[in-house]
Amino acid sequence: MSNILDKIVETKRKEVERLEQESITPDSMASLSASLPPRRDFVGALKNPTIGDIGIISEIKKASPSKGVIQPQFDHKKIASLYAKGGAGCLSVLTDEPWFQGHLKYLNEIRVTVKQPLLRKDFMIDPRQFPEALRAGADAILLIAAILSDQQLKDFRILAEASGMAALVEVHDQIELDRALRSGATFLGVNNRNLKTFEVDLQTTSSLAQTILPQLKSGEVFLVAESGINSRRDVETLKSAGAGALLVGESLMRAENPADKIKELVLPDC
Repeated sequence: MSNILDKIVETKRKEVERLEQESITPDSMASLSASLPPRRDFVGALKNPTIGDIGIISEIKKASPSKGVIQPQFDHKKIASLYAKGGAGCLSVLTDEPWFQGHLKYLNEIRVTVKQPLLRKDFMIDPRQFPEALRAGADAILLIAAILSDQQLKDFRILAEASGMAALVEVHDQIELDRALRSGATFLGVNNRNLKTFEVDLQTTSSLAQTILPQLKSGEVFLVAESGINSRRDVETLKSAGAGALLVGESLMRAENPADKIKELVLPDC
């Protein structure tokens, strides 16, 4: 499973080349955003969960490169409704087609189904993907430090924020965390999954969080723990480490009742 991320990015570059060329600046993104319905407050929904003691981003994902098809009976709108019923603060929607069997249209279709803010979960490598995400109904986008330069991390975050979209900057190791902080990012995700091998270790969040505890405690940085979260015990470990929210995908997609699974994760007495 080595070099999966490189292969995904190579595929994404070919996909992006087919997008229409246009001049994309913070001003043009702000103008486009003003012509569309207002963005929903993604970070605010995580900081103020409707149930439980931690925010949760529930992920809608049919398949992955490492696990293949996760949910054969895939109905993105039904899953979104179940997540909303369970109390999810935000939803993450896979829009990559070749590797995750997602689709961009899922965003708008889910947006009219639930009230939760939506994250476009994809591999953002080109400015042309930002107006595409905005038009599709994204309230937030993911920036993966491992596939972006320092300048891209900064410029892409500014593009997103100019349009009212939150930018979740994802890191996996100390070098990437330092780069993200230098870029000005304050909304950080620690992926417990190594995207090059797809191996998972929850200690990744705990270790990295220790290095920024002052910023976490002061509220200067808000941290999301991502991947490998299956039980309330996992949640308590990550919450104690400093995570303010969780991104949970596979364990919810495989759950017999996703709404109940969300409550199991975020409610202390379940």
